[in-house]
Amino acid sequence: MSSGLAQEQTRPAAAAAGKRAAASNDAAGLQNMLQLIELRWIAVVGQIVTIVFVQVALRIDLPLLAMAAVVAGLVTLNLVSTHRWRTLRSVSNVELMGGLLLDVAALTALLYLSGGATNPFVFLYPLQVTLGAMLLDAWSTWLMVAVTSACFAGLTLFYMPLKLPDGGVAELFHLHIIGMLVCFVMDAGLLVVFMSRISQNLRMRDARLADLRQRAAEEDHIVRMGLLASGAAHELSTPLATLSVILGDWRRMPTFRDDPELQQELGDMQAEVLRCKTIVTGILLSAGEARGESTAFTTISGFVDELVGEWRAKRPSAHLEYEKRLGEDRVIVSDSALKQIIGNLLDNACEASPHWLALRVSHDGETLRMEVRDRGPGFAPEMLTQLGKPYQSTKGRPGGGLGLFLVMNVARKLGGYVTAENAAEGGAVVTLYLPLAALTIEEEDGGAG
Repeated sequence: MSSGLAQEQTRPAAAAAGKRAAASNDAAGLQNMLQLIELRWIAVVGQIVTIVFVQVALRIDLPLLAMAAVVAGLVTLNLVSTHRWRTLRSVSNVELMGGLLLDVAALTALLYLSGGATNPFVFLYPLQVTLGAMLLDAWSTWLMVAVTSACFAGLTLFYMPLKLPDGGVAELFHLHIIGMLVCFVMDAGLLVVFMSRISQNLRMRDARLADLRQRAAEEDHIVRMGLLASGAAHELSTPLATLSVILGDWRRMPTFRDDPELQQELGDMQAEVLRCKTIVTGILLSAGEARGESTAFTTISGFVDELVGEWRAKRPSAHLEYEKRLGEDRVIVSDSALKQIIGNLLDNACEASPHWLALRVSHDGETLRMEVRDRGPGFAPEMLTQLGKPYQSTKGRPGGGLGLFLVMNVARKLGGYVTAENAAEGGAVVTLYLPLAALTIEEEDGGAG
């Protein structure tokens, strides 16, 4: 049953990871569409320059009106593509294929109007096929191969011959060689530039997907930890209540009532049991086991003051240097998870440096900054490289190393991040950055609306 419950709880995390992966693919598709738009603009400019050069410099009569219509169609297609790129969140494989096929159609029309397969610019077809191989699914790429091959074959039979000036075959051959050279340079240059950009887009997409998979694994780990903690809280609530009753009975027994030292020890034991019950209640509240709780509002200063007061009460022997530089105080929602992770940072610093640690709190109006310092041995180099990974600890305890892992994941859920470093004068510095928009009442109201 617990296995089924774990699967049910991890499904939302898996679904969220799937949505983020789809968003990463969408971003790559949009970037690829941008590359095609840029390439099409270059093609339009190149076609206009080539048509003008052939008509004016080489004095070869071309069907200018028909060619102008084809170029105008490409300009219109690019304007529509630009609008879609700016307004849509995703670009499908069919849309990319459609854009490439329209480019092939425009190239075929221009070649038909300027000598067909005898035109050296017919070798621009492989550029379209290469782009298709990089951007499209396999079936779409083979469709591009079939279409461009059919267009090439058709241009060997159907085309409008060029009206060459006096010079005959020798002049035609000379122009053809020059055209092939220009076509080769264009093909090579465009392939290098745009293939490099597209490859970079694909690498960035793969890196984002790898990061998303890592986050999904971490979130799944947190969900399982939450299930275990909730189950343990359920199991512990009964024995803790029993212990509390037994300690209360002992305090009324003559043997303990008449011994001040035993009374003191029983009082300490009752305080620790009460602390355990408070922790268990907090776990159950966070897991949603309690209902009807109203949202608590406070200020940044009040929130941190309360946190520090509770922490000092638990560790009266520790010397905590507390400093606030808040300027204008802000009203925020009291977040128990945030309080817990900051307490976790203070606990870790206290274990490394029992005689001195510092908490410095400030904000710039948009970001809340909480810095925890200690004078301990600092982080080992391998710890800094594996920052935030679970079970990375130098304490040698089974199950250790979850503190920073939880801190970083809670911070990330709130839209913030955590940095860790070794101070130049010795000791460690861990800094938590959180956007105030994630904690303020205005953000909560906006989300509710």
